[in-house]
Amino acid sequence: MKSYAEWKQLSHDISFRDKAYINGRFQPSQRGQTFPSINPTNEALLANVASCDDADVDIAVANAKAVFESGVWSQMAPAKRKEIMLRWADLIEAHHDEFAILDTLDMGKSISEMVAVDVPDTIDCFRWTAESIDKVYGDIAPTNKDVLALITHEPVGVVAAITPWNYPLMMVSWKLAPAIAMGNSVILKPSEKAPLSALRLAELASEAGLPDGVLNVLPGFGHTAGKALALHMDVDVLAFTGSTRVAGMLMEYAGQSNLKKVWLEAGGKSPNIIFDDCDDIVNAARTSAAAIFSNQGEVCIACSRIYVQKGIKEAFLSALKEAAQAYRTGDPLDPETRMGPMVDAAQLNTVAHYIQSALDQGATLATGGLPDYTEGKGFYAKPTIITDADNSMTFVQEEIFGPVLAVCEFETEGEAIALANDSRYGLGAAIWTANLSRAHRVSRQLKSGMVWVNTWGEGDSTVPFGGVKASGNGRDKSIHSLEKYTSMKNVWIRI
Repeated sequence: MKSYAEWKQLSHDISFRDKAYINGRFQPSQRGQTFPSINPTNEALLANVASCDDADVDIAVANAKAVFESGVWSQMAPAKRKEIMLRWADLIEAHHDEFAILDTLDMGKSISEMVAVDVPDTIDCFRWTAESIDKVYGDIAPTNKDVLALITHEPVGVVAAITPWNYPLMMVSWKLAPAIAMGNSVILKPSEKAPLSALRLAELASEAGLPDGVLNVLPGFGHTAGKALALHMDVDVLAFTGSTRVAGMLMEYAGQSNLKKVWLEAGGKSPNIIFDDCDDIVNAARTSAAAIFSNQGEVCIACSRIYVQKGIKEAFLSALKEAAQAYRTGDPLDPETRMGPMVDAAQLNTVAHYIQSALDQGATLATGGLPDYTEGKGFYAKPTIITDADNSMTFVQEEIFGPVLAVCEFETEGEAIALANDSRYGLGAAIWTANLSRAHRVSRQLKSGMVWVNTWGEGDSTVPFGGVKASGNGRDKSIHSLEKYTSMKNVWIRI
């Protein structure tokens, strides 16, 4: 790991791509509009980025559709596509430090997390998906001897991907890698709050040999570029990660246009159940702290609701408060910093609103509290633990997307399951128990797309990522992610 001084120096030397990337080249938005990209650590301007809208969307979609229909990528041999995508992954690895700095400057993520998690996981996602390209087989149906029935998976066409700001590079890879691997053309709209790494990623794709027009990147706002993509008649699939509110809007737009497939990874309010037979309370507390305070709590799978069994509540809470002290706020370019700033002032205000709401409804502040904001000094929140909470409270039910943890109490296993499932969301959940039977029993009853037992957040490219209920549909990662970007065809041949 480089030193703080080395990361600071590298950050001064870095350059930003601030134009839209369409058909293999950077260009300003059609109407010449821009928006500021702000460093949340010090509120300084990083770049004025092209702000795309429907005019840019029309051009990008036309190019994407034309290159798809030309077959230069969609009909390329799978082994050749794999070769190009592996070369793309190698280029990302060669620019590892650059990508780490881009996301740290753009959204406040700690450099240590970028180096240890985001960039390596992005590289792995591209490599794993590339290696899967020539391992997707069709089927032959069991028919009469005078019939041959072929079932094949074909690329769908033009895919629009709308990605969030909390893991700018990694979330982009989860959409781009499978969609492009399957032969589609993609138009990416990264979040306007953190678009810089996506633009650099597109440039490296061209360097790796991806044909012009296969990947287009349109920075812009959701109500302009995002809405235009969702309503476009020539977009065949829409993949989205973000809030449940926006996910619902995108489904409506799909219905108003061409009934395009919409794959959604939306909000979360993940429960974390600590049973009294947990055999390592200190480890459970440290992991529980990481599950809410890492990345400033700006994590869709953050375990923001803890349900701890009554008999161990005080011991667990003591260990939890001690674990929270490790999350020192500071400049995210400093490897010692555990919590950087919130992405912007609006998100900081959201955190403050929910903390105040919790206190107004009778909960107790155990550690942390309302932010101490000073203009020009960054959007820093405090790691906050709130006790005496229950499911009737607003901050226990609604997604905050910040470092605010609700601690609730339960007595029986059945009560814990009921409380955990009492949410509109169903993305992730965690269980802490030494009883293997209980682990199986409870995990089966939790209404969640993912369950971790005696850990949190772990996984790799072999397992799917996604939720149920208001947390969305479809899955990112794993071989199952490829299915979202293909169309199944049946060919019935009379012999």
